[in-house]
Amino acid sequence: MRSLAVFFIVLFLCGCSQMQAVIPPAQSLPQELSESHDFQALKALPKPLGRIPVAVYSFRDQTGQYKPKDNVSSFSTAVTQGANSILTQALHETDWFIPVEREGLQNLLTERKITRAAMSDEQKNTSQLPPLTMAKIIFEGGIISYDSNVKTGGLGMEYFGIGASELYREDVISIYLRAVDVRTGQVLLSVATTKKVLSMEVRAGFFRYVSYKRLAEAEAGYSDNEPMHICVTQAIEKALTMLVEQGIEKGVWSAKSTTASASQGGRGA
Repeated sequence: MRSLAVFFIVLFLCGCSQMQAVIPPAQSLPQELSESHDFQALKALPKPLGRIPVAVYSFRDQTGQYKPKDNVSSFSTAVTQGANSILTQALHETDWFIPVEREGLQNLLTERKITRAAMSDEQKNTSQLPPLTMAKIIFEGGIISYDSNVKTGGLGMEYFGIGASELYREDVISIYLRAVDVRTGQVLLSVATTKKVLSMEVRAGFFRYVSYKRLAEAEAGYSDNEPMHICVTQAIEKALTMLVEQGIEKGVWSAKSTTASASQGGRGA
C-alpha cells in the first residue's frame, strides 16, 4: 500500500511539472504592450485623404460597479477609470485623426499664461503663441456596461483520493462610441462593441492515508485572468475601427482609394 501511494505521489508531481503556471514566475522588466488583433486591424485601415483634428473630453466608466469580494467592502472599481487615455492613445496611433488635448485643457491654458508672462515685451511683439488647434469632431461615449458571471462552468474528477478540476468564468463589458460634428452638433456615427473577460482556474490534488495515522496530501493549481484594461483597450480599438469603416461607407470622410467620393461631400481633410 505504501509503495502504491508513493507511486501516485510521484505520478502526480510529474503531472504538475507540466503545468507551466504552477511555479511562480520570476521578476521581469517593463515591456511594451503587445499588439492585439484589433490594433492590427486599426493600423490596416485604408489611408485617409487627410487627418482630422478630434477631441475627447470624457470617455469614462459609466457602470458604477465595484470589484466583487466576499464578506468585505471593496471600493476598487470593476473596470479601469483611464478609458479616456486609452481612446486618445488609439486615436494617436491611427492615420485618420489628430487628437487634441482637452482632458487637461485647464493645465494647458495655465501653462500658456505662464509662458506669455515670462516673455519680454520685445518677444511679445515679435513672436506670439500660436492658437490652439480646433477640433472638427468630438468623440463621446464610455463604458456603459459590465456584467459579471455571465457564464460559469467547470469540469472535475476524483478517484481514490486523486482529483483534478477546472473552473472558468466569463464577464462582459460593453462600450459605446459616437462621433459628433462640432459645427452642427449632429451625431455623425455611433458604434457599440462588447468584449468577454475570461477567468480560469485549474486545480489538482492528492489526499490519501498511506498507513495508520499517516496522511499524504499534495495540491497544485493556477488561475489565469484577462487584465481588464487590456480588454477595454481591445474593445475601444474595435469600436474605432468600426467607426472609421462606417464613416467611409456613409461618406462622412474619405480614403485615398475613394477619391471620387471626396468630391461628393465627404468630410475628409
